[in-house]
Amino acid sequence: MGFDEMDVDTIWMDGEFVDWDDAQIHVLTHGLHYGSGVFEGARCYDTAEGPAIFRWEEHLERLFQSAKPYEMDIDYTKEELTEATKELIQRQDLESCYIRPIAFYGYNSLGVSPKDCPTRTAIAVWPWGAYLGEEALEEGIEVMISSWRKHASSQIPTNAKTTGLYVNSMLAGEEARRNGFAEAIVLNKEGNVAEGPGENLFLVRDGEIHTPGLSESILDGITRDTVIEIAEDLGYTVHDSVSISRGELNTADELFFTGSAAEVTPIRKVDNVVIGDGSRGPVTEEIQQRFFEIVERETDAYDEWFEYV
Repeated sequence: MGFDEMDVDTIWMDGEFVDWDDAQIHVLTHGLHYGSGVFEGARCYDTAEGPAIFRWEEHLERLFQSAKPYEMDIDYTKEELTEATKELIQRQDLESCYIRPIAFYGYNSLGVSPKDCPTRTAIAVWPWGAYLGEEALEEGIEVMISSWRKHASSQIPTNAKTTGLYVNSMLAGEEARRNGFAEAIVLNKEGNVAEGPGENLFLVRDGEIHTPGLSESILDGITRDTVIEIAEDLGYTVHDSVSISRGELNTADELFFTGSAAEVTPIRKVDNVVIGDGSRGPVTEEIQQRFFEIVERETDAYDEWFEYV
């Protein structure tokens, strides 16, 4: 994911719009040393009514909720962050983009305790296509079970989207790519399926849909919640609080990832075991098509999910 100055040249930082190259922090920033930041990833879609941010209210709510266990006070209201984000998209003249709000403990002292460290807040937006590639949305991807386990919620809050925790995701994802796979699946400490490095996972069996519950050390994904609602509205039975064993992946009819970046991405192989018939399955395809109809505003349904720029 590279950046071109022709694409983006401004970042909102601590209440001001600054040049992209000037959005800098001190090398002794607490968040750099200890991973003490929280962030979000949201998408703005190009629609007939103009750019529309998908489920922005839920993303902002999760940002503030993520800050709670770290006793981090974000110095801006949700309304202020919304206005800043919309103006940033307008200033960049973007019809669609990825949005990255982040809050982190800044520079003051370098002890583990963030006491007296200011909370810094920034928002960046940039053009971004399909996270795992356009072909992945149609053909599906090949994944491997990572040797790295997901941390438990008794160790670090798994329902908070914390910067430092994504070292776990990076290790799993890079291990997969080194071995020729597009992405990883991470198991929890019990050995059951948790999620992908940056995605939730769904399994289809006998026409019903299953996804690990929040007690399985997963992030409470906003796209996960979206897909559950879409699937139920399409008439599917969704089991959203299950434990899925590693072996169940191999015998699934269909598997797919969901996430703000990944959207709805089919999985065609796990550890070189073909899933279903080795292509995007019919349930995945129906949910994926409905998802894109909604986010591209080809239907008036779910209008409450959108914040128009």
